[in-house]
Amino acid sequence: MAEVEVVVVAVRDIFQDEAGRKSLFSEEYKSLSALIILDKQDMAGLAVKDGDKLLAKNDAGSIVVAARASKDDAKEAHPGLAFMCSSPWYNQLVSDDSCQGSVKATLAPTAEAITAISEIQARMKS
Repeated sequence: MAEVEVVVVAVRDIFQDEAGRKSLFSEEYKSLSALIILDKQDMAGLAVKDGDKLLAKNDAGSIVVAARASKDDAKEAHPGLAFMCSSPWYNQLVSDDSCQGSVKATLAPTAEAITAISEIQARMKS
């Protein structure tokens, strides 16, 4: 199975933020938060397309998120650099002692479902 290592940068998004204000348990919030944006080269290396699921893992934890390629109008390629909105999904990859706005993670295609917010809550309680 193909794998790629990336640096995942936490970003802010007004639409994701507004969806979270309405409900952290909504499908809208999940679809905007459990999403990783990748360079087209990385998408090709993983043999995935928009909407396919990826397992993102590192020493801090793991999650399943949806993949999306950067927009066609992206001015520069960014292989090895991925973006996720700050969210409970992104936080599963952040270690307790980290205060950075980015983390390293290994990505691999998976048939698993996107990690549910209820599962993330259970992890936080344990």
